[in-house]
Amino acid sequence: MKDTLYKQGYTQGRELSWLKFNDRVLNEAKEKHVPLLERLNFLSIYSSNLREYFMVRVGSMNAIKDTTNKKDACCGQTVAKQLESVYKFCAKQQSKQEKIYKSITKELRKEKISILNISECSDDQLKTINKIYNTSIKHSLSPRIVNARHPLPNLASGTLYVITRFKTKNDELIGIIPLPSSLPTIYRIGSKKGDEFVLLEDIMLTKAKSLFGKGIEELETGIFEITRNADVNPDQSDDDIPDYRKKVKKALGKRRKQEIVRLRVKAGMSNKCIKYLMSQLNIRKEMLFVENIPLDYSFGFTLPSLLQNRNAGDYQYAPYTPKRSVAFDYNKPLFDQVLQKDVLLHYPYESMDPFLQLVKEAAKDPRVLQIKITIYRLAKNARLVDYLCEAAENGKEVIVLIELKARFDEQNNIDYSARLEDSGCTIMYGFENYKVHSKICQITRIKGKRIQSVTQIGTGNFNEKTVKLYTDLSYITADKDINKDAADFFNNMLIGKIDGQYHDLWIGPAQLKDRILQAIDKQIALGPEGTITVKINSITDTDIMERLSVASQAGVPVNMIVRGICCLLPQVEGKTDNIHIRSIVGRYLEHSRIYVFGKGEDMSMY
Repeated sequence: MKDTLYKQGYTQGRELSWLKFNDRVLNEAKEKHVPLLERLNFLSIYSSNLREYFMVRVGSMNAIKDTTNKKDACCGQTVAKQLESVYKFCAKQQSKQEKIYKSITKELRKEKISILNISECSDDQLKTINKIYNTSIKHSLSPRIVNARHPLPNLASGTLYVITRFKTKNDELIGIIPLPSSLPTIYRIGSKKGDEFVLLEDIMLTKAKSLFGKGIEELETGIFEITRNADVNPDQSDDDIPDYRKKVKKALGKRRKQEIVRLRVKAGMSNKCIKYLMSQLNIRKEMLFVENIPLDYSFGFTLPSLLQNRNAGDYQYAPYTPKRSVAFDYNKPLFDQVLQKDVLLHYPYESMDPFLQLVKEAAKDPRVLQIKITIYRLAKNARLVDYLCEAAENGKEVIVLIELKARFDEQNNIDYSARLEDSGCTIMYGFENYKVHSKICQITRIKGKRIQSVTQIGTGNFNEKTVKLYTDLSYITADKDINKDAADFFNNMLIGKIDGQYHDLWIGPAQLKDRILQAIDKQIALGPEGTITVKINSITDTDIMERLSVASQAGVPVNMIVRGICCLLPQVEGKTDNIHIRSIVGRYLEHSRIYVFGKGEDMSMY
C-alpha cells in the first residue's frame, strides 16, 4: 500500500509541499505587522531558499528524469511530471514576488528610503555613481569578449553576470562581465530627499559598455544568473582517492560544471540575447525566468547599516540577546552542576554559552580524559573548534566525527577537519551512503577512582551563528543510561557499526523509525484516550504517514507542527479526520524536533 499511498487521498508530493512552504516564507514579506526591512529580508530568504532548491532537488530530478518512469508514492507522478509542476508553480510565484517587492519599495519610499532606478537619479547623483564606479567597482571587474577564439566561459552558479551586445567596424560581439561577490550589491548615493540608493546591477547596466574600449556601438546590456545542479555525492564517485577529504574536495569541483537547471534574466533583455543564452547554455523554455525585479536581494541585509537619517531599528525587529540559562551558577564548574541536575537549553531564547563554557572548562580540566563530539555545520571562526584543539593539545583524547557531506558546508568542514587533526584530534568522516546528522557530545573525566560522564544531545548544530537564528533544544545530562548509550554510540561509530541498539536514545537508521512506529501503535491501542503531538521539520516517510492515518481512524488526536515539507494531508474524511497540522514561519527558523506520546503520568517526551 505504501508504494501507492497517493491513491488513499491523504498525501501530496514533497516537491509541491516544499514549494508551499517557501510560499509561506514569501507571505511573511507581505505581512503588514512585519517591519519593512524585515519584509525585504524575507524576500531574500525566499529567493535564497529557491536557489538552493533548484540546485539540489530540481538538479537531482533533472539528472534522472529521462531514466525512470517510476511514480512517486505520495503524489503518483513521475519525476518528469513533478519537474513540469515545479517549473509551472515557480513561474506563477514570480508575479507574486514582483508584486510584493514593488509594494515594499513603495512603502519604503513613503519613509524616504528609496532604491532608485538610474533614470530617476539627479545630475549630482549620476556624478556620485560615476565616482563610485571608478573608485570602488571598475577595478574589480574582469570583462571578456566571446568569439571563436574566446568561447563563453564556464559560468558559476549564483553569480550575477552582465552581458553586452555591441558592434565594432567589422563585427557584432558579445561581452561577459561577472560581478564579484566581494562587491556590495547596493550603494548610497545621497540624502537630500531622505536615504537614497542604487543597486550594483543597475549601475552595471549603464557602465558595461565602457569596459570594452572606444569606437564601439552598444546594442544592449543585460543582467542574468544561472543555477546549476549542485547534487554531488563523493560516495558514488569512481575516483580511487584514499584520502576522503581530497575525494570530497574533488567532488565539489564537479559542481562548477554540472548541468544548468535555471536561467534568470533581468527584464529588458532582447529576445535575440535571451535566445543566444538559451542556445549556449542548453536551456529549455520552462527553465527561463524573466524577472522585473532585482536578481540579487541580499542588499536587504546591508541596507540598515547604510541608513543615516533615521533609526534603522524602527524598520526591524527589536534586537534580542539570548539569555544565559538561570540553571547554572557561572562562578562554579558547570560539569559538577550537571552531575546534580539535568539542564535543558532553549535556543535562541537562551544562549549557547553554557555548553561552550562546559567544553572550555573540560579542555583545561586535568581530570578530563576524553571529549567526543559529532559535527555537521559550524560557524566561521568557531570557538568550539578552539576549545577542542586546546583539549587535544593538553593531552586529552578528542574524537570528532565530522560530516564532510553537509551540503554547502563541505569546504568549511574540510578546513576545520584539517585544523582539528593538526591539533591532535582523532577525526572520522562518517560512512558511505549515510550522513552523520546526530548532534551529540560526551565529556568523560576521572575523579578519584570513579569515571564520570556528561552528555549533550540536541536538535541543532553546534553552530554559534545559527544558534541565534534557529529554535533548538540542547539537553545536558549525567543520566547513566543516556551516557551509556552515548558511549556505545561513539564506540559503534569508531568501528563502523551503524546498526547498534540503544536503550534510551533513538538512533537511526536502525532504531529510530521502528521506535516511532511502536510508540504510535501504543496510542492506537488506547483509541480516543491516546494522544500524539509532534514538532518536526518535515514528514515524508510513507510508513509513518500510513500509521498516523490508522491512529486517526482509531480516534487518536494527532497534533503536528511541521515547518517545511509535509506530504501528509490532514482532515481528509475517513483517513486523517483527527490529524491537525500547523506550520510556523516567522522571525526564527523553527528547527527543534519534539515527539510526545500519551498524556498525564503515561506521557513520554523525546
